[in-house]
Order: sequence, then structure tokens, then C-alpha cells
Amino acid sequence: MNLPIPSETREARFAAYVDALAEGLGHADRIAPMQAYCTGLLLPGERKSIEPMAARLAPDRAQAAHQSLHHLVAQAEWSDEILLASVRQQVLPVIERHGAIRAWIIDDTSFPKKGSHSVGVARQYCGQLGKQDNCQVAVSLSLANDDASLPIAFQLYLPKEWALDPERRIKAGVPE
Repeated sequence: MNLPIPSETREARFAAYVDALAEGLGHADRIAPMQAYCTGLLLPGERKSIEPMAARLAPDRAQAAHQSLHHLVAQAEWSDEILLASVRQQVLPVIERHGAIRAWIIDDTSFPKKGSHSVGVARQYCGQLGKQDNCQVAVSLSLANDDASLPIAFQLYLPKEWALDPERRIKAGVPE
């Protein structure tokens, strides 16, 4: 029988998880924005981009929260490989308690988008919507057993209109 976990325990576990992730970000001043960003992703709300998340997280200081989150996501230099390694280190042992890894899964994941400025956004097949629409697409590698799966690597897919437009890639900060 699974008993409910008290909210204080859930919050402490979440804070410890995010703190461990933040260690890989390179600077202690990125811990609070990382905690806010992860919290924002979990809060209710249709749009999970920086501006609406900042408004939900800190309605009285939305502009400052927006600036802090934007800096973390768009400008701060940190390694996604280090971050994913931290996730693996924390989560994989928990998954393996329920059984050995039985599969490696390569899949695409789409993220519907309203605008066109986010890297890789184009009108393309969006699996989440089941039709052609404006979205970003990432290819992921996940490990799985019968109980759970864990994404361990991601690569953003660049549609042709992005791949063939060097000025657009430079403006958006897309590396070679």
C-alpha cells in the first residue's frame, strides 16, 4: 500500500533534488533561479515559458523574476551534460530499485510554441498535438524498466529553415 507523502517531506525532497542539480550550474547565485524555474515548470498554467512562469512565481516582482529566470535559461553558461549526469545519479538508482533497465528508447518530443523566436520553432509535425503546428522538437535517449523511464540525453532538432539560415542561428546563439 502506497501511503501519501506529507507535503513538508515532498517539499524537502524537491528542494534537495534541485539543490543537487544546481551544484552543476557552476555558481551559487544560480541556485535560487534554478529552484524557481523547476517550481515554475511544476505549477499549473498552460504556458511554461519564462514570462508567464515569472508572473505565477512572483506576482509582486514579476519583472525581476523574469530577468533572473531569463538569465539562467538564456545567458548563464552551464553544461547540460553535467546537469543530466546529476539527474541520472539521483534518479537512476530509484528507478533500478523497481527492476533492471530493460530498454534504451530513442524518441522525439515536441513542444508546442506560440511564437517563432525560440530556437528550432517551425511549423512541423507536433506529436503532442498529433498534427502539423508551430513547435520545437527534441530527440531524446531514455533508459527504461517496467516501472519507469528516465531521459538521459537530448538534442534539439533544427528544421531545414533554421539549419539553412546562418544569420538566424547566430542571432539565436546556436553553436556550429
